[in-house]
Formats: sequence, structure tokens, C-alpha cells
Amino acid sequence: MVSSVDSRQGFIEVSDLRKSYGDGHVPVIKGLSLSMTNRDRVVVIGPSGGGKSTLLRCVMGLEQIDGGSVSLEGKAYVKKAEGARATSIDTAVRSSIGMVFQSYTLFPHLTVMQNLTLAPVKSRGVPKAKATERAEALLDRFGLKAKTGEYPNRLSGGQKQRVAIARALMLDPKLMLFDEVTSALDPELVSEVEQMIIGLADNGLPMMIVTHDMWFARRVATRIVFCADGVIQEDASPTDLFENPKNQRTRDFIENVLHAR
Repeated sequence: MVSSVDSRQGFIEVSDLRKSYGDGHVPVIKGLSLSMTNRDRVVVIGPSGGGKSTLLRCVMGLEQIDGGSVSLEGKAYVKKAEGARATSIDTAVRSSIGMVFQSYTLFPHLTVMQNLTLAPVKSRGVPKAKATERAEALLDRFGLKAKTGEYPNRLSGGQKQRVAIARALMLDPKLMLFDEVTSALDPELVSEVEQMIIGLADNGLPMMIVTHDMWFARRVATRIVFCADGVIQEDASPTDLFENPKNQRTRDFIENVLHAR
């Protein structure tokens, strides 16, 4: 792995992660290791099928893995010991990580306010009044105050995604994961969601992002990781990766993506 950035460790550690599908016949992640600090905003780019989204799902603890571990602040909360039949997942640690998907995953039968307050009240025991106060503040911050009582089917795609992000922030995550959160949006709605995430980044929230949008990647990242064939091919600052990639596989990808635009 090529790196031209600070390699200080300790916040998130992905160690020798392995993940296959189809009873082990389709390897997707092949001994991948990655570390990030609590000041990093790591953007993961690469070709389709290279393991990007699977990596985020493993970091979130949503996948059974074949080997390796994922640690948060020194505690391995996702791990598969040699010879173990199943992945060990510490749900208490995992609950301090928020994830937003491209498909919104809002509860269609709940209003915007109910979507935001459900988890804090039910899983954390937060008083409803306090959860409502926090939800109102987030919705106001993200320009959604007028949508408090609406159901998801009355929202635009961009509004749904902003609600999904606000819902994840309700639990005060230590880390946010974003998986292609603009790929399902109409082009005119992409900017509003990206600007919202950039605002969170500017406030110092650690995050790991999978995206195909190279402008967004360059704007929001402190580090960019190029992932292909189930491993990290290159890990560098945005400037270095886009202007002086060291790996031929990275150079080919960047040239193809920029040429396609």
C-alpha cells in the first residue's frame, strides 16, 4: 500500500479483513487492512465490484466476515477468530457508528419526526421530549423544519437522504459511514446532499465515504483510498492521488473516470 499521509493509528483499525460470498467461492475483500484517526475523512473510490461497499458494511458490522477484525478506539468489535463458525460482533460498540445508504431506509409508515426519534427513545432510553428537541434542531439545521410531520413518500429524494443523515446523527455517532448516498438522486438533488456532508466534515466529524463523484471525493476527503480487486491499491492525500498516483491501476482508473466526464 502506498501512502503519503500521516499514518497515525488508533481510531478505526481494519486488520487483514477477508470476506467472500457464495460459500467462499466469490472473494470480495482479500486481506484488506486500513487505519484512520479521528481527524480523518476517508473516501473510498474504485471500480464497481472492487469491495468498496462491502468494506463499509463490514466496518458497520452488517456482514459475516471470513477473517480479520475491525476495531474502534482499540476495541475489536467485529472479528472472526481462526476456526470460529461465526463473526463476533459487539453491538454496543457498533451502536456508536452511524451509516447512511443510497436507498434512504426510512420507515415509510412513520413521519420525519418519528423516524428521527424512534431509535433514541426505544434503544437508548432518551426521554421523548429531549429526543424531539434534538430532532427539531437537526431538521432546522438541514433545512427540513417544515417537513417534521411529513411521511417519506411526500419528500424528494434529496430530502429523504437529508432526513436519513439527520436520523443517523440523532445517536451522536463517533464515526459516520456514507455508501453512495447520492447515486440514486436526480442530478439537481446531488449538490444539496453533498453540501450537507461537506458541512459535517468541516465541523470535524470523522467519516468513511464510498462515492463515484470525484469532485465530491476531492472536496471532502483528508485521504482517498483506491480499492480494487479486494485490496487497497493506493492510499494518499486527494492532491497526490489525483495529480500524482503511484500505482498504475490507480492511474488507469483516474484517467478513465476523468475522461468519461
